[in-house]
Amino acid sequence: MSQIRELAMDILVDIDKKKGLSHLVLGDTLRNYQYLEKKDRAFLTRICQGTIEYQIQLDYIINQFSKVKVNKCKPVIRAILRMSVYQFLYMDHVPDSAVCNEAVKLAKKRGFRNLTGFVNGVLRNIARNMDRIVYPDLEKEPVKALSVKYSMPEWLIRYWIRDYDLETVEKILASFLEVSPVTIRVQLSNGTKEDLADCLERERIRVCSGSFMPEALKISDFDHLDSISAFQEGKFQVQDESSMLVGRIADPKENMTVLDVCSAPGGKSLHIADLLHDTGKVIARDLTEYKTDLIIENKERLLSDNVEVQIADALELDESMIGKADIVIADLPCSGLGIIGKKHDIKYNITAEQIRELSKLQRKILEVVVNYLKPEGILMYSTCTVSKEENIDNVQWMKEHLGLEPVPFGTLMPVGLPIETARDGYIQLLPGIHPCDGFFIAKMKKIH
Repeated sequence: MSQIRELAMDILVDIDKKKGLSHLVLGDTLRNYQYLEKKDRAFLTRICQGTIEYQIQLDYIINQFSKVKVNKCKPVIRAILRMSVYQFLYMDHVPDSAVCNEAVKLAKKRGFRNLTGFVNGVLRNIARNMDRIVYPDLEKEPVKALSVKYSMPEWLIRYWIRDYDLETVEKILASFLEVSPVTIRVQLSNGTKEDLADCLERERIRVCSGSFMPEALKISDFDHLDSISAFQEGKFQVQDESSMLVGRIADPKENMTVLDVCSAPGGKSLHIADLLHDTGKVIARDLTEYKTDLIIENKERLLSDNVEVQIADALELDESMIGKADIVIADLPCSGLGIIGKKHDIKYNITAEQIRELSKLQRKILEVVVNYLKPEGILMYSTCTVSKEENIDNVQWMKEHLGLEPVPFGTLMPVGLPIETARDGYIQLLPGIHPCDGFFIAKMKKIH
């Protein structure tokens, strides 16, 4: 297990120093060490993701017991302390003494022999006094208390409290820390939901139904996607149910032309292609070859022949597509605040200024892509965030500036997901309130 802890430390240091995205750095490491046993890969993933997920809380605890504050420590020492305290708190099957001993070994191995006493002293002090840690008082300091408890930057909590009540905000925060199965969409053109479930269960993968989408399943207890034969055979795509809703609400009809302007990795495009029953055309675009390669990889795996992949900048008008699309899918770059539970780095890297800039970018793209709609054509606007300035504010702006009006879609909503605003042409899904990612969807029609 020493090798796994060393790999975890390297990943955490790399993310700390280079500000790399944890899921990418971890993913690269797992690909490079595919020979690791399933339990070792799971242990590595748990330590890395958990340490990043709970970083604010871990730093708060370490700072109570260390004379040198976390942000003053060397990156290697900081990573060792954080991952060790995470193990104390959330990995009960690992003895505290083993955690301390392994931490000292790591510090020594990386040339910090002179700091082994410091590492040992801080960690053993924390281990002895876990029940004496003093946390902020929720009544006296609600924002700080929620920040430490759920490891969320204080400014983000204050930002959300402007739009949602404190109880709702706490439910959102709690949901980000919940471990949930992977949600997949059945590629119905390649087999039934029941057949797919049987295939997965034969590989000893745990399968259960989705929360509200009929084509959704949830899976767990598997090593990695490429090891699943049904994935290689194109029988499913990883996709959250909130994202699947876009295709359902768009309600495409056979032989329609659908343009997805920011498509990678292609989940919505490929879902709509499946809903078109191999008729019509779905044009899936994105900005770079790297991104379009992701779409092509999924298109070929799913055998989606009615999908055409193109490299294109959504900010640049393509005159050849003006007035050609029955449906435009505009799932635009956003702050990602609704998927923090899956991409933990977002909460540490996003700023209020970036959210404002993203809202401006979204409007610039919308000004361009609205031109691709046929008269009475449908624009599906979506984001994976819970920021009102990126969501409902943009709907109002589209009404005022782009000749679009909201289209009610209450009758298209799944039975298990009643949301009143669907009758007004939009829905805001909130993690912790709804059984899916945080997501916004608006359905707009071109009227002039």
